[in-house]
Amino acid sequence: MSLATTIAQYRERATAMWLARTEQERRFLGVGGAVVLLALLYMILVDPAVEGRAQLRRSLPQLRQQAAELQAMAQEAGRLAAAPSTQATPLTRETVNTSLSGRGLTPQSLSMTGEYIKLQLTNVSFANLATWLDEQRRANRVLVQDAVVTALPAAGQVDASMTLRQNTGAAQ
Repeated sequence: MSLATTIAQYRERATAMWLARTEQERRFLGVGGAVVLLALLYMILVDPAVEGRAQLRRSLPQLRQQAAELQAMAQEAGRLAAAPSTQATPLTRETVNTSLSGRGLTPQSLSMTGEYIKLQLTNVSFANLATWLDEQRRANRVLVQDAVVTALPAAGQVDASMTLRQNTGAAQ
């Protein structure tokens, strides 16, 4: 049986069913079919478009604010890139000792070779050590090259052995 014959058979059955109905039933079926068709078209085509438009309208102010923030950040990045780079002052043993003691850290050993600082601390607060390292990174461009940090039984206390490097060149 081919597809054309199958379609023809369904058409004959539908026509026979339609002709078996009274004029009033045909009108009701026609109106009902039109209502169902309109409801389907609305649900498939119109409602998603209306809802999407309303959602975009609600999110538009937030998107505009984000765009303005991005533009401000881009302008600031451009100004910072155009600003002349500053040279970091080379650290001395005394300045490192002073900054460590300002954070309550006493090094067991401290040696400096050029732009490298080798530091060993025992039984120090990890929070103070992390804060000191962040301060040095920001103020003096000190980067951690190598670090071994061992937790101690006392909460928050560590032993640390690290090699730091000061980048005295252009800003990073």
